Amino acid sequence: MFRTALRNVLAHKARLLMTVLAVMLGVAFVSGTLVFTNTISQAYQNSSRKGFDHVDVAIEPKEVKGSGNTVGTTPDLTQALLDKAAAVDGAKEAVGVVSGFTAIADKKGDLIGGGFQSQGGNFWGTKDARYPLTSGHAPKGADEVVIDSETAKRAGYEVGDTVRLSVDGPVLTPKIVGIFTTDDGNVAAGGSLALFDTATAQKLFHTTGYDEIDVSAATGTTQTRLRSALSAVVPAATADLKTGTQLADDQAEQIASATSGLRTGLLVFAGIALFVGTFIIANTFTMLVAQRTKELALLRAVGASRRQVTRSVLIEAFVVGAVAAVVGLVVGIGIGAGLRALIGSFGSGVPDGPLVITPGTVVAALAVGILITMLAAWLPGRRAAKIPPVAAMNALHAKATTKSLVLRNTLGALLAGSGTALVLYATSLSGSDGQKPMGFGAVLLVIGVFVLTPLLSRPLIAASAPLLRPFGISGKLARQNSVRNPRRTAATASALMIGLTLITGMTVIAGSLQNAIDKMAADAIRADYIVSLANGRPLSTDVEKKLTDTQGVTAISPLRIADARVDGRGQSVAGVDGATIGELTDVKVTQGTFTVGGTKTAVDDDTAKDYGWKAGSRFTVAYEDGKRQTLTVAGIYEGNAIISGIMVDNSTLTPHLTTPADNQIMVKTADGPTSSVKDAIKKNLGNNPAIQIQSKQDISDGIAQFFTLILRMLYGLLAMAVIVAVLGVVNTLAMSVFERQQEIGMLRAIGLDRKGIKRMVRLESLVISLFGAVLGLALGVFFGWAAGELLGTSLSTYELVLPWGRMALFLVLAGCVGVLAALWPARRAAKMNMLAAIKAE
Repeated sequence: MFRTALRNVLAHKARLLMTVLAVMLGVAFVSGTLVFTNTISQAYQNSSRKGFDHVDVAIEPKEVKGSGNTVGTTPDLTQALLDKAAAVDGAKEAVGVVSGFTAIADKKGDLIGGGFQSQGGNFWGTKDARYPLTSGHAPKGADEVVIDSETAKRAGYEVGDTVRLSVDGPVLTPKIVGIFTTDDGNVAAGGSLALFDTATAQKLFHTTGYDEIDVSAATGTTQTRLRSALSAVVPAATADLKTGTQLADDQAEQIASATSGLRTGLLVFAGIALFVGTFIIANTFTMLVAQRTKELALLRAVGASRRQVTRSVLIEAFVVGAVAAVVGLVVGIGIGAGLRALIGSFGSGVPDGPLVITPGTVVAALAVGILITMLAAWLPGRRAAKIPPVAAMNALHAKATTKSLVLRNTLGALLAGSGTALVLYATSLSGSDGQKPMGFGAVLLVIGVFVLTPLLSRPLIAASAPLLRPFGISGKLARQNSVRNPRRTAATASALMIGLTLITGMTVIAGSLQNAIDKMAADAIRADYIVSLANGRPLSTDVEKKLTDTQGVTAISPLRIADARVDGRGQSVAGVDGATIGELTDVKVTQGTFTVGGTKTAVDDDTAKDYGWKAGSRFTVAYEDGKRQTLTVAGIYEGNAIISGIMVDNSTLTPHLTTPADNQIMVKTADGPTSSVKDAIKKNLGNNPAIQIQSKQDISDGIAQFFTLILRMLYGLLAMAVIVAVLGVVNTLAMSVFERQQEIGMLRAIGLDRKGIKRMVRLESLVISLFGAVLGLALGVFFGWAAGELLGTSLSTYELVLPWGRMALFLVLAGCVGVLAALWPARRAAKMNMLAAIKAE
């Protein structure tokens, strides 16, 4: 039986090609994901370990948690502590670390590093082992800075150039006096790093001490011994001690955790492609077994047992899976290398390192390819073994029994009904409570629809009759062929259905979310512009002063978020300009009046409900300086994702803040959002590249770009599943043409020309593809609506928006897929010799 199975694989290698391709693509996706994520993870881990080469023990500040009326703080490490650490027995040197956000502009004035990866810090003394200088000298004073070599290369900066910088708003123009190399992961990822002397860094980053103290050990002193010695001078209540090895391990764990999310996301899409591939595998082996029914019956007649027949089919599947897995692994390694190079071409350089191909990757690729193929082929093999030899010889097995169809339809109806009920139940829940029931219900519904697809195929494909009528006999034959074997049609259409369900569902959700956020911004904000830093960090209060002096600006209100304690609980307080906030926002007041000033506050409805407040309620707040104040709730308003929380007047809040800073500033102008006013604001702020000046339309466009980018990424990832589905259509049609050789020969003999045969096969493919697309669109819209009902519980402006244009495009693309998939099978059918086809068995 083993030799028989191998001979069958070789005899049907052309018909198994599409199956090999489908499995190979899925395995390539899996192995490519593993190679890519392992490679970048190890590269960053190795790079981060190099960054700790000069750190034997690090002293890190410990967060002091808030309790009662005391606000939690993270104290700075003092100069006195650094001096004590440097004097410890076994310590070679102690270096104070200061860090914060520092934006660097290129020579065109554009921000380098995108904001979030733009970092600044201090250069220790005249020679800092952490940052070896390749040219120039260490910075001295506020007018000097050194930058990393990658940033200098990207922007074309050299020693002696003047560079535009920004820390929290105001533009700085120091001279570049040095360029250094670094293993910093942010720089490797395309960010920038600027270093000042320690005194300047402390002033710019608003600290009198250090964020961290790095101690290096003298020769002969181990990290553990140095840590033990430092524990005698470092207060355990306010600081932690970690060895360089611990820091490297912690960093490696963070990197592994970050890449784990990426790996999981990519593997989910790889799993979808493999799941779709199982339909092709099952279809292929079902058709192969059907074509070899008499052969298998003869084997049974001469003594082969049912197990042997099943085993022979599984051996064929094993060989196909093994070949596909090996090829997929090789292709996947190429994909991993290509993705790494692609990221580098986008400017997000990955640190140098070898391509990582672990034994786990190889085992996973082989296991996935072989197991998926064998599992998908098991049911066709089992069905073949159950056919009695005499019945098989007479081909009485060809039609499914009424009992089996009733059982299938009943099971499908139960699954689909249960799934629908569970999804509908989940929509009645709030937020995260409904996620698991909805996910489980969605899986049941998709499986139920797949089981019911043979039943659904007849009425839905019959509905296409008017569209096929203009094509004459070719159209009629195409429709009849589409429903001749409903199970085969169902398996082929379901592969496309799954991909389109996910694509449509995500498109509906993304479009509805974008509309909800746009509406929220339009309804809640009257301000013409929102001014903020590119990375979301707080702005200097100097920005507010410059905006006040800008011509055309009529009203502004800084938004200052501060930590406080209310009733012994941590609570953020939002400081605003009480005199102008009503002019800059448009919120719906449910109780009292929207009055902010003195001790009067406005509170959003969720916070009020949480504390049991109503208009007129009084409460005590403890600020970060430890002082307490009794405030009155003047009014309660409907909060949203843009405006919420406890609003107090800045004149009330600011005296209690150590370092006042604005998260954003709302600006109202006399002439509305015009380009001239925006240019005037930019100019008055020094054309600062780190500062964003956004109108409501800019915010809306930014949201649209974000959702478009996400959708494109998801479309790209789901493209693999669609490609596999296309292979399924090609495979089914090709094998169907082979099965119908006699029929095609007879059609040719009675007058249907080659063009008619081609048209028949193409229309059959078109009908099957559109059938799968219609099911996918319907399920996608339903799931998009259901997910929206969950989102609507936390987003009051959410409402379902159906992207009719995109759905029509999906339908057209599905039709194109059907036509393209039929090119080869149709050409093959038309080229058949009619006499040879009639004589074929």
